[in-house]
Amino acid sequence: QVQLVESGGGLVQAGGSLRLSCAASGRTFRSYVMGWFRQALGKEREFVSAINLSGSSTYYTDSVKGRFTISRDNAKNTVYLQMNSLKPEDTAVYYCAAGLLFVPTMSATNFRYWGQGTQVTVSS
Repeated sequence: QVQLVESGGGLVQAGGSLRLSCAASGRTFRSYVMGWFRQALGKEREFVSAINLSGSSTYYTDSVKGRFTISRDNAKNTVYLQMNSLKPEDTAVYYCAAGLLFVPTMSATNFRYWGQGTQVTVSS
């Protein structure tokens, strides 16, 4: 079992940057594909990005390509999401997740464990 705790959310102006972190418990972190999802108020949870076990391959949803970067540090049991050039439409609760599948069409059903979420608010 994996427990995930996100941090790094907050309020930022449009064009600014934030880095989200997700710390995982346990010694099996390196065995899991890690992902980030987000859910805006009144909307469904959507996939943002995922990274494979070694960190050598990543996926992004089209709306964040070129602005967001996912990375992981297996020695620290932590996955990161660097978010640059933030836009008001990036405002959402961001969730970290751990799963076993790494496929181009990632969905929430691919992930077994979830964090509690961290709020990101981008003002215009």
